Amino acid sequence: MKNIAIHGRKIKPTSVKEVQALLHQLVSRKIQLSVSSDFLNLNQAILSDFSLQVYVPNQAYKKFDAFISIGGDGTFLETLTHVGSLETPILGINTGRLGFLASISQDQIRGAIDKLLTGVYEIEKRVLVFLTSNHEIFDGVNYALNEFSILRKDSSAMIVIKSYLNGDFLNSYWADGLMVSTPTGSTGYSLSCGGPILLPENENFIITPVSPHNLNIRPLIVPDTSVFNFEVESRTNNFLISLDSRSQTVNDSIQMKVQKAPFQTYLIKLEGVSFIETLRNKLSWGLDKRN
Repeated sequence: MKNIAIHGRKIKPTSVKEVQALLHQLVSRKIQLSVSSDFLNLNQAILSDFSLQVYVPNQAYKKFDAFISIGGDGTFLETLTHVGSLETPILGINTGRLGFLASISQDQIRGAIDKLLTGVYEIEKRVLVFLTSNHEIFDGVNYALNEFSILRKDSSAMIVIKSYLNGDFLNSYWADGLMVSTPTGSTGYSLSCGGPILLPENENFIITPVSPHNLNIRPLIVPDTSVFNFEVESRTNNFLISLDSRSQTVNDSIQMKVQKAPFQTYLIKLEGVSFIETLRNKLSWGLDKRN
C-alpha cells in the first residue's frame, strides 16, 4: 500500500497518543497520508506535526489503496459515504464505545497496521441497501450499510406503511416505523426493535417493525434479492426516512423502492478478529456467574 486516507471525528484526550503513534507508524513506512477536511479541522493541534494531504468528503478518490476510520461505528458509516461505489477497503479503529464495524481496539493499533501494510488480512464484503424514489433526496448518497428506516416524526401519531415485496402486497404496518436491515445492521437498530442477529455472510434482509400497533406483527427475513416498495400515510403529512444515521423529512407524496445496492462495502478483516468473538464481547454473552 502506498496511499491511505483517514477519516475521524474529534480525537478524545485519552486517544491522542495512540492516534499520533498511528500516524508516525504510517509515515515511517513511507505511506502517503490524506485526511478528510473535517478530521483535520477538528484536530488541527494534534495533526500539525505531520505532512498531510487533505481530501474533501463526497468526492471520488480512486488513488487510495485503503481508508482508515478512527472513532466508533458512526465514524465508520461516515467514512463509507466518502468511499461510495469505489469499494475501497476500510479498516475501522475503535476509539469510541461499542464497535462492531470499528473492531480494532486502541491497544491493537500497532499490530493491526503492521498486518495491513504487509498484506496479512482478508477482505470481507458486506451488502448495502439502496434507495430510489420519485424525489431527489440524500444528495445522491442513497445507500446504507446498516438499515433503511421509515419513522414517524417527533411525537406525531403512528404512521401507516404500505409495503410491497417483489410487486406483491405484503402488509400495511400501523407502527412508529419500519426498517429494512442488512446482516451488518442486524446487531444495531433492528436488534433493539426485536429483530434477529444474522451472520455477515447471510444473503438476507430483515424487515423489522418499530413499535407496531398489532402485536402479532413480527420481523421477517427475506432474500437480499428482494425488492421493496413503500407508500406512507401520516396524519401530519410528513415523516422521516433514514439511511444509517442520516435522516431527512419527507411528505406523503414520496414513493420509495429499496433493494440491494449494485456495489458493496469492503471491510478489512485482520487475522485473529472474528465476528463471533466480537459478538460475544460486545453483547457480553457468557457473563454469568455459572460459567
